[in-house]
Amino acid sequence: MKDLRERLAAQGVHTLIAQFTDVLGVAKGKYVPLAHLDDLLTEGAGFSGPSITGTGLPRTGPRSEYWARGAASTATALPWMPGYARIVCDGFVDGQPFDACPRQVLRRQVARLAERGWQLRTGIEPEFFLLRRDAGGRWCPADDEDRLDKPSYDLKSLPRQADFLRALQLALEGCGLDVLQLDHEDAQGQYEVNFGFDEAIASADHLMLFKLAAQALAEARGMCFSMMPKPFADQPGSGMHLHVSLWQTQHRDERNLFVPHRRDGSVDSAALLSPLAEQFAAGVLAHSAALTALAAPTVNSYKRLVVGESRSGTSWAPAFVAHGANNRTALLRTLHGRFEWRLPDAAANPYLATAGLIAAGLDGIDRGLALPAAVDDDLFALPLAEIRARGIATLPQHLGEALAALQAGAVVAGALGETLTAQFVELKQQEHLAHARHVSDWELARYAAAF
Repeated sequence: MKDLRERLAAQGVHTLIAQFTDVLGVAKGKYVPLAHLDDLLTEGAGFSGPSITGTGLPRTGPRSEYWARGAASTATALPWMPGYARIVCDGFVDGQPFDACPRQVLRRQVARLAERGWQLRTGIEPEFFLLRRDAGGRWCPADDEDRLDKPSYDLKSLPRQADFLRALQLALEGCGLDVLQLDHEDAQGQYEVNFGFDEAIASADHLMLFKLAAQALAEARGMCFSMMPKPFADQPGSGMHLHVSLWQTQHRDERNLFVPHRRDGSVDSAALLSPLAEQFAAGVLAHSAALTALAAPTVNSYKRLVVGESRSGTSWAPAFVAHGANNRTALLRTLHGRFEWRLPDAAANPYLATAGLIAAGLDGIDRGLALPAAVDDDLFALPLAEIRARGIATLPQHLGEALAALQAGAVVAGALGETLTAQFVELKQQEHLAHARHVSDWELARYAAAF
C-alpha cells in the first residue's frame, strides 16, 4: 500500500475515485483523499445501502451499510482529471462479499472457470452516439453535417469529431488500455471504439473506465455521450459486441482452448472452433432467451432487436438464435478460435452480461450440448416463414418476455443469485409496465381523431 500510495503521489494524484457499478450498469462512487488509500483497500468506503439501485438492503442495522472495497491492481491515474485516480471496488455487506454486487457476481463465475484452470477473455466493442439538443429540446446528432444515408466509415464526418476521438484515445491509452481502432458507425452521430481483449473482469472494468472518460470528454465539448440502444427509429442502434475465447492457464500452459486442432496436435486452420468451444457456444444459444434480459436490459433495447424489416434498413442486431461463419446477421458470429456474441447492446451491464455468458457456456460444456448447424444465409433477408421452417428460434421481442425467460431458467438466474435476480426483475418489470402504460406522441397522432 505504501508503494502504491507513493507511486500515485508521484503522478500528482491527491484524490481517489472509489468506483463501483450498480445493477443498471451505471458507475457510482465517491472521492477519497489519497491519505486514506489504506482504508479504501482494507475496509472500503461506506455507502448507504438502500440508496444504491438494486441492492435491496434495509434502511437500518448492520446490513444497511454497503462497503466498496478497492482492488489495488486497478488504481489508475486519470489523464482527463489531473490529480484523480480511479480504483475499482467490490461490494461488501456486513463483512462479507455482497451477493448482489455485479462485480462479485462476475467474480463467482470467473471462480468456476478457475477451478478448471480456465480463464475467459473478452474483447468488448462499444458503440455510442454523440448527441445534443436542438432548439426545440429534441435530441439529435451533435454534428449537424452528419447526414449521410449510409455514414459507416465516413471520412468526411469522422474528422469533425477528431478532437473528441483523439482525446478519448489518449485518455484510454494513458490508463493502459490498448485502443485498436475508432470509427464512424452505421447511424448518424454514431461511433465505435475497439479495445484489445483481456480477462473477463478486467474487460468489464475497462468498459466502465471508457464510459467515465467518454462522458467527461463529451460533456466538456458541449455534447452528450449516449449508450442508449436505439435513440432514433430510422437509424441503426448501438451494440456492445463481445469477442469471446476460453484459455487454459494452469501450469504455465497458456493456450486458447477455442482453437481447433487436428489429431496430430497441429492447429486446424481450416476449422473455426474446437469441440469445447462448440459446446460453450451451444450453451449460449440454448440460454439466449434468458441472456437477452441481461444483454438487452431496457424497453428501448427491443427497438433494436426487431424481427422483420427495420425502419433503418440493416440493423446489425440479431433477432434469431443462430450461429454462422463470419455471419454478422447471426447471434453468434464464429471466427477462428473465438466467437463474437452480437446480442448485447450498449446499455448492458458488462459484469452481469459476462457472468450470464459464462454460466450458459459452462452449462453447454457440462451437458455436452451439440452446436446446431451453421447458418450461412443473410438472416435479415430470409422470410420469417422460412426461418421458422428451419427451426431457428426468435429472441424475446420485448422486455417482459425476456424477464419471463430469465425467471423460468435456473442457469442464468442462478449465476446472478437470488438477491440480484429478484432486484433486477422487480426493477425491470416496473420499467416494462411504465412503458406499456405510457401514451406516446405516435399514439396520439394515430388515434386521437381516428374513431
